[in-house]
Amino acid sequence: MKGWVVVAGLGPGADGLVTPDVAAALAAATDVVGYAPYVARVLPRAGLALHASDNRVELARAAHALRLAARGRRVVVVSSGDPGVFAMASALFEAMEGRPDWQRLEVRVLPGITAMLAAAAAAGAPLGHDFCAINLSDNLKPFDLVLRRVWLAAEGDFAMAFYNPRSRARPDQFRQVLEVLRTRCEPDRLVIFARAVSTPDQEIRVVTLDTAREEMADMRTVVLVGSSRTRAVGRFVYTPRSA
Repeated sequence: MKGWVVVAGLGPGADGLVTPDVAAALAAATDVVGYAPYVARVLPRAGLALHASDNRVELARAAHALRLAARGRRVVVVSSGDPGVFAMASALFEAMEGRPDWQRLEVRVLPGITAMLAAAAAAGAPLGHDFCAINLSDNLKPFDLVLRRVWLAAEGDFAMAFYNPRSRARPDQFRQVLEVLRTRCEPDRLVIFARAVSTPDQEIRVVTLDTAREEMADMRTVVLVGSSRTRAVGRFVYTPRSA
């Protein structure tokens, strides 16, 4: 039996936001590999092996998936959102470096709805013009680099989407991010805290930069910061498509 690997995005949380292609890949899989909370979203069934692991072992997880495929297994590596956005697709290709045998395997990446797009849709259209996405976690890069990228994004007047803004291990770093923004952006810049988007726990909170506080975010939150042209219309927030 010929093995393969599919790297799939499960979307932000709601079952209805899982694409048909991803659902079909899961139905055909013999193995599902991923971070434990994401693997838990896959329904068990006969003939399907679930391989859950910790969130800091991405390369080991990717190598495990590739070894399974090399043995003829049909493997789906799951991520939340989109697998190419701060997720497992990049780790899988990094694990393939120096391994021509793994590079010859059948590999596909199936897109998903990433959290910033689901959050933006829930709020209106805050990413309607030029924007950037920044992962605020310093697990894989120094926090000084995070702050520099935030500074440059503000300097360029991009709308911004922040992933992983605050955790128990990093309770104060988001405060530093807000301080950087306040040096470059006007006090009434709109900030959206989108928590648990597309789930029953969804909460969308729109504030101005001068009232934004670090405790408004946690690891289930995506933070969207508007550009200087972003504005509110009724209960919605949008960024005009004009410069």
